[in-house]
Amino acid sequence: MEHEQVEKEVALKSALIYLPISIGAALLFLLAATLTGDYTLVARVGGTVWVGTLSLIVAMPVVISRVKKQFQKTQQ
Repeated sequence: MEHEQVEKEVALKSALIYLPISIGAALLFLLAATLTGDYTLVARVGGTVWVGTLSLIVAMPVVISRVKKQFQKTQQ
């Protein structure tokens, strides 16, 4: 396979994994903040965006490297 095509495939597969992880973490935070605390709407939405962004930053390199390793194993 061409290198550019491989990179696109790895990026797409990775995005399909790390985006749901980040969105799920953000929604879980929103649910927890809504059910357990007496927080304002701005605090809940701001916290949700913050958790979603941070989980995206953490999950992205981890998932990409794992998908890339798995793809390399299947190519051998």
